[in-house]
Amino acid sequence: MKKGKQTEMANQSTISILSETVKTGIIKSNIITMLAGLTLSLYTYEYSIGDKLLEIVLATIGSILVIGAAGSFNNLYDRDIDSIMNRTKNRPTVTGNISFQTTLWLGIIMSLLGITALYFTTPLAALLGFLGLFFYVVPYTMWTKRTTVYNTEIGSISGAMPPLIGWAAIYPDITHPAIIGLFVISVIWQMPHFYAIAIRRHDEYKAANVPMLPVVKGIKRTYIQTNVYLIILILFSFPFITLSLGLMLVALILGVAWLVLSIYGYNKMDPEKWAKSMFLFSLLHMTVLFSTVIIYSLMGIFFNL
Repeated sequence: MKKGKQTEMANQSTISILSETVKTGIIKSNIITMLAGLTLSLYTYEYSIGDKLLEIVLATIGSILVIGAAGSFNNLYDRDIDSIMNRTKNRPTVTGNISFQTTLWLGIIMSLLGITALYFTTPLAALLGFLGLFFYVVPYTMWTKRTTVYNTEIGSISGAMPPLIGWAAIYPDITHPAIIGLFVISVIWQMPHFYAIAIRRHDEYKAANVPMLPVVKGIKRTYIQTNVYLIILILFSFPFITLSLGLMLVALILGVAWLVLSIYGYNKMDPEKWAKSMFLFSLLHMTVLFSTVIIYSLMGIFFNL
């Protein structure tokens, strides 16, 4: 019995190490946005789940693998700055619980398998998967994250790829206004979200010499830039009207509420509380909007709405 428990603990430890290395938290949140794009595409082009079951499975597997690969490469490259920051100093790539070679091969194998899986949905989905991986690893992780306050903007491109991948896995044309709107909202959402994190982790980013906007330009500049992005976010609610007035209104109301919170909170709260409220609302915004897209699309598919 004792040996069995030790084996079980070792297996749990291995699973935990792999989970932290590939960043399963990020995988889960990005799979939701991928499924939003996928179900919206199914609904738009009037496919049933059965019509595209293989594509749905491959898109899900491929996305998980590609996102996990991006997390592995990011952890591998950022070992030096991760060791300085409290929230990242216990990552397996920092503590040595997983070796450089293992992490590297994990990223390579997951990349190849993931892009291959996406290719068997449509070549466009595979291309988008590759571009998302490339932008996250090279322009973001290896370049702009350490050199410019616009690192978040560069990183947001890869973070917004999952909805496009999901859509393209079903129908290889990403020029429809609804998916363009979903993509742009996914891009813009990341700036207020990550600015809020950077304010709350200001000292850690400063110690690690990561030029996040609040660290380099200060809170007031961050507040102004946040509001500019929220206005853009609101404007890109309107393309949803090409599919549904309801979807447009949900996106519009969420965007306006976020802007109101930003303005009100900045004037009534200290920077830490303002940043916390903005961070929490960003999670609410993402959850409500993408869940609404998925539910609306599935209802349309199943009930021919």
